[in-house]
Amino acid sequence: MKTPRLRGRYLRILTFFAGMIVRFIYWELILRKIGFRQLARSTRPERFRREAMRFRALALRMGGVMIKVGQFLSSRLDILPPEITDTLADLQDEVPSEKFEDIRQLAESELGASLAEKFEWFDESPLAAASLGQVHRARLKGGEEADFVNVVVKVQRPSIASIVTVDLSALQRVGGWLMRYRPVREHADVPALLREFSATVYEEIDYQQEAGNAETFFENFSNDKFVNVPRVVRSLSTLRVLTLEDVFAIKITEYDAITAAGIDRSEVARKLLDTYLEQIFEDGFFHADPHPGNLFITPLPPAKGRKTKSVRWQLTFVDFGMVGRVPENLRKGLRETVVAIGTRDAARLIKSYKELGFLLPGADTQALEQASAAVFDRFWGMSMSELRNVRPNEVRDIGHKVRDVMVETPFQVPNDLLMLVRTVAILSGMCTGLDPNFNLWEQLSPYASKLVQEEATSAFSLDNILKQVGDVVQAFIALPSQASRMLAQMESGGLVVQSPQVTREVRTLGRSVDRLTGGIIFAAFLVSGVTLLNSGNGQLGGGLLGAAGATLLWVIFGGRNRN
Repeated sequence: MKTPRLRGRYLRILTFFAGMIVRFIYWELILRKIGFRQLARSTRPERFRREAMRFRALALRMGGVMIKVGQFLSSRLDILPPEITDTLADLQDEVPSEKFEDIRQLAESELGASLAEKFEWFDESPLAAASLGQVHRARLKGGEEADFVNVVVKVQRPSIASIVTVDLSALQRVGGWLMRYRPVREHADVPALLREFSATVYEEIDYQQEAGNAETFFENFSNDKFVNVPRVVRSLSTLRVLTLEDVFAIKITEYDAITAAGIDRSEVARKLLDTYLEQIFEDGFFHADPHPGNLFITPLPPAKGRKTKSVRWQLTFVDFGMVGRVPENLRKGLRETVVAIGTRDAARLIKSYKELGFLLPGADTQALEQASAAVFDRFWGMSMSELRNVRPNEVRDIGHKVRDVMVETPFQVPNDLLMLVRTVAILSGMCTGLDPNFNLWEQLSPYASKLVQEEATSAFSLDNILKQVGDVVQAFIALPSQASRMLAQMESGGLVVQSPQVTREVRTLGRSVDRLTGGIIFAAFLVSGVTLLNSGNGQLGGGLLGAAGATLLWVIFGGRNRN
C-alpha cells in the first residue's frame, strides 16, 4: 500500500507530465488549428528546450527513476528533437546522500551483523551518492580476502524499491496518455520502451546481478594488462549491498591529472575505443554506463628490470549495474556498420541498417544512401579539430538534409540497441575530451580491415562455399522460368515497348545479362572446385569443375541462336 509520501510522489509525476501534454496540445494543435501555425513552428525549438529544462529540474529534485528517465530520453535521437536530447545529454546521476544511520541500518540488516564486526573500518562519508544507492569506502578484516583489504561498499537507498515501483507505475500511466495521440503511436511503441526501461532499472537495483556482471567483465579482460576490473567480495554482498575491491583512481575527465602523471591522453582515448569495440563485437557484453564517475586511469609502478621512461597505466572500470548484451544477429549487423564506415561504403551502410532493423517497410533507401554518401564525401577522415574548422553553415546544411531524410524515412532504433546508442554517444564525447584531435575514422579503419579479413577467410570455409554454390545453382535453375514469365508478359501485352530500337536494345541487354549471369556461375563453380580440390575433397571438387566447364560452353555458344 502506498504511503502518503509515495502517493504524493506519484501525483507529482502525473501532474508534471499532464502540464507538459496540455502545453503541447495548446501550441501544436489548438494554435495551429486557429491560424497560428507559423508562430507554433517558429517557437518550437525554444519551447522544447524549456520543457527539457523543466524535466531536468524535476529529475534532480526527485531523484529515483526520474534521472534514469532523462538519461534514457537523451539517447532517443531517432524520435526526439535535438533541443530535448541535447539538454538532457549531460544529466548526471548525482543527488544528496542519505543519512548514514539509515545506510548503516540497511547494511547491517542485509549482512546479518554490525559493520564493526564485518569491517575493520567503514567511512561514514559517502564516496559517491546516486539516485538508487551510495558508495562508502571500507577496509576488510584479516582473512576476508588474501590479496586486498581496501574495498568500496555500495548500499541501496532505503525504500528505493518502493520508489522505483511508484515511479514506473506513474510512467506507465503517462505512456497510456501518449499512445492516444496518433503521431506518437505511429512513431514509437511507448509501452515497449517502458518495458525495456523498467527491466534495466530493476536490474540496477539487484546487486547480486551486478556482482555477476562484474565477475563476467573481469573474466573477459583477465588477459588484458591495460584493463583493470574490481574483484567482488561475495561473502559481503547481498541483494542490496555490494562489496568490491577499491580501484578508484584518476577520473577519466581529470585531464590535467592524467597529463601530470605522464600518461599520453591520446593513447587513453585509443585504448578506450578499442576496449569498447572488443566488448561489443567480440564479447557481446559491454559496460553501458561510461560516465566520468565510472571510468578511471590508474598509474602503475615501473616494471621491474625495465629501463623506460614511459608510464604504465590501466583503464579501470567500475559500476556494472547497467550492462548491455549484443546477441550474434545484432553483432553481424553492427560489423556491417563498422565495415561500411571504415570503407566509406554508403550502400553497405544502408544494408547494415536493414540488418539491424532500423528501417521499417517503405523506407526510401536511395535517399538515405545519397545522404550518407554526402556525409562520407565531405567529412570522412576528419579529426574533431578539423571538423571544428568547417564552416558552420556547411555543417548545418548537410545536417538538415540528413535529418530531413531520417524524419521522412520510417526509421527507428530497436529497443535492444538503445543502450548501445547511448553508450557510443557518451564514448565519442569522452574520446574527444581526452584528445581534441581524436580521429574516429583512423581508429575504425584498422578494425574494419580486420573484420573484412575475417569475412574473407570465412567466405572460403567449406560450409559457406557450399551455401554460396547452392544459392547460385538455385538462381541458375530459376532463370529459365523467370525469363519465360517475362516473355509471356511481353507477349500478352503486360510489357509494352513502343520503339523498335528500344526492343533491339532490350534484347541485346538480355543477352548481356545472360552472359554475365553465366560468367558469375562459372566463376563460382570454378573457385569452389579449386578450393575443394586444394582441401583434399577431390570428388566434389572435380564435380564442380565439370559444372564450371559446362557453364563456360553455355556462355560461349548459348546466346548465338537468340534473335
